[in-house]
Amino acid sequence: MSVAAPAIEFREVVAGYGEFMILNDLSLSVRRGAITLLIGPNGAGKSTVLKTLFGLLKPRQGRVLLEGEEVTGASPRTLLARGIAFVPQGRNLFPQLTVAQNLELGGITLGKRITRERIDEVLELFPRVRERLQSQASALSGGEQKQLEIARALLLRPRVLLIDEPSIGLSPIVVQDVFRLLRNLVSQGTTVLMVEQNVKSALKVADEAIALESGRMVLARPAGELLADPHIERLFLGGAAPVPVTDHVA
Repeated sequence: MSVAAPAIEFREVVAGYGEFMILNDLSLSVRRGAITLLIGPNGAGKSTVLKTLFGLLKPRQGRVLLEGEEVTGASPRTLLARGIAFVPQGRNLFPQLTVAQNLELGGITLGKRITRERIDEVLELFPRVRERLQSQASALSGGEQKQLEIARALLLRPRVLLIDEPSIGLSPIVVQDVFRLLRNLVSQGTTVLMVEQNVKSALKVADEAIALESGRMVLARPAGELLADPHIERLFLGGAAPVPVTDHVA
């Protein structure tokens, strides 16, 4: 494996549902140890990128690489073992189980001793979740549920964290808490690939941004540069005309 290999690469990936293709010869590269934000109008393929990377959707063509090694078509279980964790859009908890039981299920592949140790570790990052350990997951606020989902994903100490629309249903204060947590994870070496509807806020916390349109990459730039672009609205509110791809190498 090359030391310089990106965390994630898509090489001419075609993927979709039935006869309807969402990703059309998509090629992109995600830098290690950074937050990369996927942006684009509805239907551009942002969430499909995450699902394809995590093995929930099999590519029809092309290659997917993780740190230089091919993982095209690998199952979610295999990808979890390879260090990829996925926090999907919406709520994905067992509502009638307690917070502690939801965490324990997140570490089911680790064994009881390691799971207990890891739970103690991740709860240091989520003091509010620690306070609610014996509560049913359904009794948690939206922000607490999202924190629980992220905590559960972190039990596996992922090298790459995929997170889809973390701000949905959360207050602005909780959203900023989630973004600060992601920055903290990156400072510890985790790579984060994120889809987020609140693009301007997300660009403030991201390092890189990749814009998609019709399942193709149309732009790749440092997040700060894109935030300052007066045409940014076109890139995520729809109607963006294809623009030349600008690759940024950190």
